[in-house]
Amino acid sequence: MKAVQRYALRLERKKYLVRAWRKSRSLLSVADRTDAIRTGDVLCFCTLRNERPRLKYFLSYYRDRGVSHFLFVDNDSDDGSREYLAEQRDCSVWTTPDSYKRARFGADWMNRLLRLYGTGHWCLTVDPDEFLVYPFSDTRPIPALCDWLESSSIKSFGAMVLDMYPKGPITAQPCSDGQNPFEIACWFDAGNYMIQRNWTYGNLWIQGGPRARTFFAEKPERAPALNKIPLVRWQKGFAYASSTHMLLPRGLNLVFDEWGGEKTSGVLLHAKFLSTFVEKAAEEMVRRQHYAASAEYKAYHDGLTKDPDLWTRWSERYINWRQLEILGLMSKGNWA
Repeated sequence: MKAVQRYALRLERKKYLVRAWRKSRSLLSVADRTDAIRTGDVLCFCTLRNERPRLKYFLSYYRDRGVSHFLFVDNDSDDGSREYLAEQRDCSVWTTPDSYKRARFGADWMNRLLRLYGTGHWCLTVDPDEFLVYPFSDTRPIPALCDWLESSSIKSFGAMVLDMYPKGPITAQPCSDGQNPFEIACWFDAGNYMIQRNWTYGNLWIQGGPRARTFFAEKPERAPALNKIPLVRWQKGFAYASSTHMLLPRGLNLVFDEWGGEKTSGVLLHAKFLSTFVEKAAEEMVRRQHYAASAEYKAYHDGLTKDPDLWTRWSERYINWRQLEILGLMSKGNWA
């Protein structure tokens, strides 16, 4: 990379850090238990709005896998999400009525909390509908993965977003409060993915799956990105540049091998396509707080009017992480 490009990326990173400081002034503390954070704790950072039915299972899933403390930014929920989280002893909660869009879709809020509380920790940054699966995740907790990454001098861990869906119309099987969503949304696309290199930032850009074939069939290049870097050994000068799709400094993005994944990687099981998604898509069409004037949610809203069945005869039923490795969607690399 040329010196001019390196300098431009340094300036961009400083800009994001300054933005994060400015936007964080709108964050109001609801429950601050960060004094309970201990050296070596794995932390989880999350931005949400009106996700109350998901939270019980989300917390249980990551607690069982070794997350010690959760740090949430609640974007003005009115469904009890904020109150529920404030009652949890391992959660610190902030709230803000400010624009999600003007905070770079929550990235500014996350960057600030990561700098203040995540420095020196392995930090997992995910949405409430994202569930990390990694090599040996059925027998080894996330701290074990972090220990191996650290001993291998690896600072960041990549994961592909795998959209999960039910068999039959999305609205046909309601998911109850606290239920494991993958009891319903247990199917995924094993193929149908496009991969290209982002030469500026060094990361891979992955698109495809059920969202591309159902909601963006005519323009698949506009389908949402499925590449993320959710787990990072955070340091003060780090910053997410675009959601958790890419980071600065640039070297943190070099987490995938282009031709099948020789580097250790994981998958984020994405529980978006449940019965509640119809209501969520309608709400976002009114709020218009998502990327590109919520063009993604417009596509969802238009497609959901047909109550689609995302399942096809090529769909795979989820079993475990070893299945995902065999299919080439993740890799254990040289972690044995």
